[in-house]
Amino acid sequence: MTMRLTGRTALVTGATSNIGRAIAEAFAAEGAHVVVSGRSGVRGAEVVEGIRSRGGRADFVRADLDGSAAASRALAEEATRVLGGRIDVLVNNAGIYPADTTTATDEKTFDQVYAVNVKAPFFLTAAVAPAMAEAGGGAIVNLGSWIARLGIPVGALYSSTKGAVETLTRAWAAEFGPRGVRVNAISPGVVLAADAEDAGLAEVMMKGTPAGRMGTPDEIASAAVYLAADESSFVHGIVLDVDGGRTTAAVIAA
Repeated sequence: MTMRLTGRTALVTGATSNIGRAIAEAFAAEGAHVVVSGRSGVRGAEVVEGIRSRGGRADFVRADLDGSAAASRALAEEATRVLGGRIDVLVNNAGIYPADTTTATDEKTFDQVYAVNVKAPFFLTAAVAPAMAEAGGGAIVNLGSWIARLGIPVGALYSSTKGAVETLTRAWAAEFGPRGVRVNAISPGVVLAADAEDAGLAEVMMKGTPAGRMGTPDEIASAAVYLAADESSFVHGIVLDVDGGRTTAAVIAA
């Protein structure tokens, strides 16, 4: 590793599994002190133990980001305390994905998905970005999704929340960029650990793409490191597609 994040502090939400975990591990490997945040204390402890066993710095802060401003503020305050007084990098990764059709989605589910996927990162960013600016700058990385721009017949609710996150990315870049806080997003393609239960279905969804395979959490984490590090100092308000070409090239079914 090149230790591109040495001396930095980072808060990664939804960091106890899949993409969030990979980002937390990659940040720690690059020298950052990372707060691993999520709902499961057991899984959080496992991630932290793994990072520490490899010589990295990490702590777990439990958070149930239910969309309330209070929950987001509480996480920001505790993570700031654990990280010694500042957060240099925020990764808004936590989210939920119900794959229902529109007609099968009830109002309670609608409200819950928007609360977790949009309201929670909105109020967390509101709590963290001003402090970053006051400290001299920082970086925020949001997680979008390829289905925010390429329609599929299920998951309309989820895709609309990711569209909102990608729009917020551009708005926040305009709002906070002049104050030294860079805001960008990653739009992953179909990404699962190779041993995931539904990995077979994921592979089918990537057939005919330039990559011809699903992505791995580590590949998304590499993009997050880039957006958090100094190499991307002139990058503001982008949505970086890391999707194996799923949204940029015609998919020819094999």
